[in-house]
Amino acid sequence: MHAPQDIGTTTDIEILVNAFYDQVRKDEVIGPIFDVVADWDEHLPTLYRFWDSVLLGAGTYKGAPFPKHAVLPLRQAHFERWLRLFIEAVDTHFSGPKSEEAKDRAVSIADTFARRMGVLDDPFALARWRFPADASH
Repeated sequence: MHAPQDIGTTTDIEILVNAFYDQVRKDEVIGPIFDVVADWDEHLPTLYRFWDSVLLGAGTYKGAPFPKHAVLPLRQAHFERWLRLFIEAVDTHFSGPKSEEAKDRAVSIADTFARRMGVLDDPFALARWRFPADASH
C-alpha cells in the first residue's frame, strides 16, 4: 500500500469534505448540532468552495461563516470533536505539506470561532490539537 497523496485539487477537497462530514453526521457529540443543515446536497458545494478557497486559493467561496455558527449551542467539547474528526479525515486520505496546512487551518478556524463565542474552558485546548503528543484527547 502506498502513502496517500497530498491535497492538490478540487476533487481532493471534495473527497476530504465528504469523508469528514460523513463522520460528523454520524457522530453522537456533534452530529445533532449539524441537524440544522436542511439540505446537505445544497450545503456540501458551499463547503467545497470554502475549503477550496482556504487551501487552494480558488477564491470561489463568498460568505461569512462565523455568524451562522455563532448562534449554535456550541461548547469547547464540540470544537474538540470537530477537530478530531477533521484531522482523522485528513490523515486517512492525504499526506503532505498541504494536508498539514489543512489541519493547521482547521485548528485556527476552530480556535478563532471558539474564542469569539467565549466557549473555551482552557484557552490553549484547541491549539494543542496540532501537537497530539501534548494533547489530552
